[in-house]
Amino acid sequence: MTNRADALTPTRLARGTVLAAAPLTIMAAAIIAPSLPAMREVFAGTPGSDLLVRLALTVTSLAIAISAPLSGIVADRVGRRPLLLAGLGLYAISGTAGFFVSDLPQLLATRAGLGLAVGAIMTAVSTLITDWYTGDRRASFLGLQQAFASLGGVVFLPLAGLLATVDWKAPFWIYSASAIVALFAIVSLSEPARSSPAVSESERTRLPARVLGVYVLALVVTLAFYMAPTQLPFLLEGFGSGPAVIGAVVAGSTVTGVAGALAFPRLRERLSSTAITTFSVALMGAGWLVIGTAGTVAQVVAGLLVGGLGVGLVVPNLNLRLAEFAHPAQRGRVLSGLVTGIFLGQFLSPLVVQPLVQGIGISDAFIWTGIAMAAGAALAALLTNRNNGKEKR
Repeated sequence: MTNRADALTPTRLARGTVLAAAPLTIMAAAIIAPSLPAMREVFAGTPGSDLLVRLALTVTSLAIAISAPLSGIVADRVGRRPLLLAGLGLYAISGTAGFFVSDLPQLLATRAGLGLAVGAIMTAVSTLITDWYTGDRRASFLGLQQAFASLGGVVFLPLAGLLATVDWKAPFWIYSASAIVALFAIVSLSEPARSSPAVSESERTRLPARVLGVYVLALVVTLAFYMAPTQLPFLLEGFGSGPAVIGAVVAGSTVTGVAGALAFPRLRERLSSTAITTFSVALMGAGWLVIGTAGTVAQVVAGLLVGGLGVGLVVPNLNLRLAEFAHPAQRGRVLSGLVTGIFLGQFLSPLVVQPLVQGIGISDAFIWTGIAMAAGAALAALLTNRNNGKEKR
């Protein structure tokens, strides 16, 4: 059977450019995580600074969640390439602007601008990949995309930690890498022709319940996972760790994320989408239980390695699931909903978890979150066994 994507196969430089854009997205907000303790001290005189400093990290995620649906419409109606170029340019400008601001409200504004950029980049990249490939090649490249996104955390978070030891504002210069990617995008990317059947208005306005279910799952999983960059810096500070150590430790969640993403295509050949999701959530639950009971930094790292493996599997799995559900003319819109779910979970994470942290402490918050994820995975496994054979493998 001839693959439609064969006629759209991109050049090596185009593929490399899309993969280079991936690390700019998932860890965009977390780059300033090692600076959070210092930021709390700098803005201690600002009312509500303890929460607002955490929001400086996650307001980016809220902006992504709000803007991603609009990016999906632009991707479908205007094109993937213009959306990607605009996002890369805004990313460089708004990201580095954080270095120059002098108060917390200004910082929050620049972080919101960064969120608009990330929503555009993620939507454009995902839709380009699903335009280029189908079937096993799509699964393989989506896994590779997530591996590069996780690899960005391995590189950028320790670098941010080192820069934060010099000046808490220094990590903002990392965002300038987007300008380099933009130059390669201008040279290498062309807009794929998307000749597909028209979609009726009823189909255009209605999303199947299974698609909405994927969005909700992405939100919940990300809400739990984002405890790593928002809560761990303060847990590690209690262990006497400085910014460099904090950056390296938080990056631990992305090391195994690379391994999980690279293993995803092979695993998808053997297991159903539901089974992979269940396994991924179970890994995250186990990792968070290890962190909650940790007495040393090494034990925290061990928990992050386990949890990160789960994230590396679940993100490309959900992406592929939606790509299978989406009509070609709706890909931008459908895949942008996943971006919204992921980053709304990031934004809500400190708001939902903070009352728990204040009530029982950071360690116990990780323990109870881990128990909840493990219980959810167990319930999903039971339901899957009961309905065995109904899901197409």
